[in-house]
Amino acid sequence: MRSLDHAIGTVDKRVTLQIVDTLRDIAGPGNVFFGPADAERLEPYAHDETVGLRAEPEAVVRVTSADQISKILRLAQREQIPVVPRGAGHGLSGGAVAVHGGIVLSTERMNRILEIDEENLMVVVEPGVITGDIHRAVEQRGLFYPPDPASLDSCTIGGNIAENAGGPRAVKYGVTRHFVCGLEAVLPSGQIITCGGKLVKNVTGYDLVQLLVGSEGTLAIVTRIILRLIPLPRVQIDLLVPFDDFEAAADTVSDIIAHRIIPTTIEFMERDSVLAVEKLLKKEMPYRDAAAQLLIKLDGNHRESVEADLHLVGELCLGHQARDVLVARDSRNRDRLWEARRSIIDALNHASPVNHMEDVVVPRAELPALLEGIRSIAAQHEVRIISFGHAGDGNVHVNVLKDQIADARWDALVPVVAEQVYQLTLSLGGMITGEHGIGFLRSRYLPMALEDAQIQVMQRIRAAFDPEGILNPGKIFPLGAEASATDPGPLCTRS
Repeated sequence: MRSLDHAIGTVDKRVTLQIVDTLRDIAGPGNVFFGPADAERLEPYAHDETVGLRAEPEAVVRVTSADQISKILRLAQREQIPVVPRGAGHGLSGGAVAVHGGIVLSTERMNRILEIDEENLMVVVEPGVITGDIHRAVEQRGLFYPPDPASLDSCTIGGNIAENAGGPRAVKYGVTRHFVCGLEAVLPSGQIITCGGKLVKNVTGYDLVQLLVGSEGTLAIVTRIILRLIPLPRVQIDLLVPFDDFEAAADTVSDIIAHRIIPTTIEFMERDSVLAVEKLLKKEMPYRDAAAQLLIKLDGNHRESVEADLHLVGELCLGHQARDVLVARDSRNRDRLWEARRSIIDALNHASPVNHMEDVVVPRAELPALLEGIRSIAAQHEVRIISFGHAGDGNVHVNVLKDQIADARWDALVPVVAEQVYQLTLSLGGMITGEHGIGFLRSRYLPMALEDAQIQVMQRIRAAFDPEGILNPGKIFPLGAEASATDPGPLCTRS
């Protein structure tokens, strides 16, 4: 794993022993890591899940309350120290990596489910709660929180808020922002604000809740979250559908939606991703030689209606030359159908420990064109690219594998391939990230996707929240393009 030092220059060290003593007074001595004596404790906070990206924080503070965060941000403002908010560190864009040094502020210990309100169908949680724990807690009450990012058993809800996380169920239920009703957050100034509440309707001023969701830790640090719940669907049925032609699989997805059926999930896997899973698990997967496989989940509260959807979806699949339609009605068989899909990322990391992932998104109908273009890019550069993802919402995870490519060629190759994938995606009416975020990894490419006017408006918003530029600098916008609160003109450089 390469350090960021060669990419952005050596970071100035600004956290002094006196500042560390103040941090220890705020959060407790056992919750502040600093210096060579804490090297092992600091190491996990130097990276997220972005392969090849690493930057050492000067200090790490594990907080337990909004009051502690407020005091730390006031200190950071006074001393002009960067602060990087962090949940579990499972991001894939470098958003929680301290590219400018400073303090990593971890919310991992703010991990309480504070209330499950069955009358209002709401749950109140702290940002460090594991997303899967929220699922299990509310499902025991017959309630349902639909967003299901792939890392749901290890990622935190605060990280989901920062990235507006999605997941397979987004095609029917939407993404994180569709379930956030209220937030408590600490501004870079140290002020604590409360936005929204246990409300279905609220048009009182600007919607700061939705502005903070997806802001990647650049506007405020979220300390309490109110999530909307729905009744838990009583019936679930899963289908595994193999095709000999990917375009036929993509046409099937469009046809299902055209028939006014919205499955809970429609996932796709290419042949190479299934073969990679076989090597990892050392077992043969169903329909291993199929060009593409669709994984479709249907749910609802009435078995008759779900079975009717199943019958029509099956007919549509077979009408588009699917080889077969495997149906799983119980949890054991559903887990068997999903085994390959859930193992893909681990399988690709096993096949090539060094790899590069993009998560571009296009209109559903453009998936065949996108995947064909990606194959052409792979052939042009003689590199292995394996794609999989969410056919139901057009979100494709594009994995470029290093394999035996020499380091120097790999370092030169990745930005070229990424840019070509972005150009292809944008030409098809898509965007350069569907759920992983811009972070540090994609900040240099933001001007490809958005007009200057949009970027400038976003920078002014950021500067209004954080005029001193201390909160997660170097994220979303290209380095050197931070906006000044006192200069609302074109892009400018913050010293």
